[in-house]
Amino acid sequence: MNTPVTTCWHCGEGLPANAPLALVANVEHPVCCQGCRAAAEWISQLGLADYYRLRSAVPPRAPDPTQVQRSADAWQQPELSRHAVRTLASGQCETLLLIEGIRCTACVWLIERALAAVAGVLSVQVNAVAQRARIVWDPQRITLAMILRALARTGYSALPLDTAALDDSRRRESHAALKRLAVAGFGTMQAMMYASALYLGAAESMDEATRELMRWFGLLVTTPVVFYSARPFFQGAWRALRARTLGMDVPVAVAVALIYAASVVQALHGGGEVYFDSVSMFVFFLLAGRYLEMRARHRAGNLADAMARLVPAFADRYASGGALERVGVPELVPGDRVHVAQGMRMPADGVLESADCRVDEALLSGESSPLRKRCGDALIGGSMLIEGPAILRVQRVGTDTALAGIAALVARAQSERPRLARAGERAAAGFVLRTLALAALCAIGWSVFDPARAFAATLAVLVVSCPCAFALAVPAAVTRALAVLARQGVFVVHSDAIENLALASHAVLDKTGTLTDAHLELEAVDAADHELALVLAAALARGSHHPVAQALVRAASSLPVETASDVRTVEGGGLAGMVAGRSYRLGSPAFALDATQDDRDAVILAGEHGIIAAFNLSERLRPGAREAVSALLASGVAVEIVSGDAAAKVERVAMRLGITQWRARQSPAAKLERLRELRAAGARVLAVGDGINDAPVLAGADVAVALTSGAELAQAAGDVILDGTHLAALSDARAIARETLAVLRQNQRWALGYNLAVVPIAALGFVPPWLAAIGMSLSSLVVVLNALSIGRHTPVTPTPAATNLGHIA
Repeated sequence: MNTPVTTCWHCGEGLPANAPLALVANVEHPVCCQGCRAAAEWISQLGLADYYRLRSAVPPRAPDPTQVQRSADAWQQPELSRHAVRTLASGQCETLLLIEGIRCTACVWLIERALAAVAGVLSVQVNAVAQRARIVWDPQRITLAMILRALARTGYSALPLDTAALDDSRRRESHAALKRLAVAGFGTMQAMMYASALYLGAAESMDEATRELMRWFGLLVTTPVVFYSARPFFQGAWRALRARTLGMDVPVAVAVALIYAASVVQALHGGGEVYFDSVSMFVFFLLAGRYLEMRARHRAGNLADAMARLVPAFADRYASGGALERVGVPELVPGDRVHVAQGMRMPADGVLESADCRVDEALLSGESSPLRKRCGDALIGGSMLIEGPAILRVQRVGTDTALAGIAALVARAQSERPRLARAGERAAAGFVLRTLALAALCAIGWSVFDPARAFAATLAVLVVSCPCAFALAVPAAVTRALAVLARQGVFVVHSDAIENLALASHAVLDKTGTLTDAHLELEAVDAADHELALVLAAALARGSHHPVAQALVRAASSLPVETASDVRTVEGGGLAGMVAGRSYRLGSPAFALDATQDDRDAVILAGEHGIIAAFNLSERLRPGAREAVSALLASGVAVEIVSGDAAAKVERVAMRLGITQWRARQSPAAKLERLRELRAAGARVLAVGDGINDAPVLAGADVAVALTSGAELAQAAGDVILDGTHLAALSDARAIARETLAVLRQNQRWALGYNLAVVPIAALGFVPPWLAAIGMSLSSLVVVLNALSIGRHTPVTPTPAATNLGHIA
């Protein structure tokens, strides 16, 4: 009995009731949609049905053919394609595609063969890890749009990247490092094989001619290692010496040059020991450690691809006559009106000009559920329209958008050298000087007591004491920390902030907008009839955008709806209007009761015969505020609120959060004075704020944390930017920062302890050069691998925004 098929043959998703059938290799298979049917049959027609046998994971559902056609047609426009197509000197065209859905090597096999079968495509190179494809084609025979359609027919969606991606320095650096590492690895294996033959042959009385041949073979395979693979070390040493500094490349270059030169001399003269295996192994292990450090550094800066996935390549813009025209997103300018279909992403930052819609802004706001947007509300480029359609009035495009701002923050942090790194480099320079001095003393000492062993012992000291691990300790840890924090939605603007965040002893927090959000909550109703009071209050408040009015409307959302008429707003007072033929007032006690003075902290609803109800509203705590404050207190940080709000409101928030120290009615100058008092007492202050009035405090703190939802001036003064609305990321960031400092100290202690333990043994002649190379290289590998452990064991509270970025970065 055959088991019924319940999943799509192509993508593995569930089958609908009347699933279409795809004919693949003369066999019909059920598929979930017409897109998967077209993809499966196209693969079969190309003679590539073996893909279904080779694949180890299923691809995503094939894109909708209609949508693919529209998207491909948009790339026919020269204004759009010029951003993604480069014309080579030969007249051929080149582009780089970001391909969604590459799951395994079979996907690479399929894409390369499917595109190679298209007339006019000259070259296809697919990188499965980066999900990129580099394509070269003949523009006389084929266009970019035709390539995109051909790729879509195989079931893969592709987004052409900007031509700047073709010059990706990270890709070139990685490619060059891999080539050097491969040459060094091959040379090391061969050199060790010939060295083993020499060692074993010496014991078995190998004839001299064979020994000479083994030496020459060793020279042959080691020469490319020294002159090609080790070139970065010689270049780095030359730059350091020209700058009159001693970097870690100096002893490496000296050791490689001495070992190689001495071995060449021994090989030419036909006697003595050669160390071709040692120098090859030395270079290989050094390059392996640097390659791991480079990979960690590259993973910290992958937001370019993230932005490419989140922002659409084109938009439907309203022309002057009202018709829609499809244009490239780079062509949009502030003031354009754009139509966004349901399920599509916003092409730029702007405001909503149409009716209500629901938008998923988990990328930046951190809200796990879609947000209701009303006409006039701000929309963020890259956010997903869940319920629509919507009309967007463009305000910011390109590098001015929120997404571009985040990428700029990360790039800025990665380009800076933190204070810890500068201190580490100075220490490494001193270490290099002591290493060279120690090697010279070792050479002098052995030249006096046993000249035959002087060269080997000196080389061993020079190699084993190379400060590579010491110099890698700081950059490896800081680079890993930046990457982990970025995935958690915490963007470090100044890399020194990691150290200051970990060592902070006091936290000064703003209240409004930082510990609380813009929404108020109805806490209590003092009235004879609670429901009637809420219905009347909501009727007056429904047309107002004031936070108090909106809180009352939300509280009455499940009650019957009354309609108010002749509603007017009294500045500084409240609302007045008619409901069911009666006059009512809603607002401050003085306004509602027409009293000269009333100190009650409540919103009053009054009618023609006096007070009807008193509504007590409270500020809603920002998500994660309790967790952040509790974690700071638990870690020994003294927390206090310094706010410009009324004392009663500040006290209520402080009590809810368990904060005992608070100050109210503080002007920006008073806040800054409090900060100076704390710093004068020896405190290292962490300041968190989001408003314009917080900018002076943020600028004066040891480490300033701003929120993306806050004012631009506050963000400009921030050392760390929290992405979204969840304050829990603050405590997570401090935990990562403290772990980073711990790992950094571990790395430095390990490097120092290793050298102190091994150098005396090498100086006494007990460590051969080949073993010294292994020991030094393994020491560097330990440092890099230990740095990569940052964030793996620290419990964090991922926000939706961080999760989104973590998947795509």
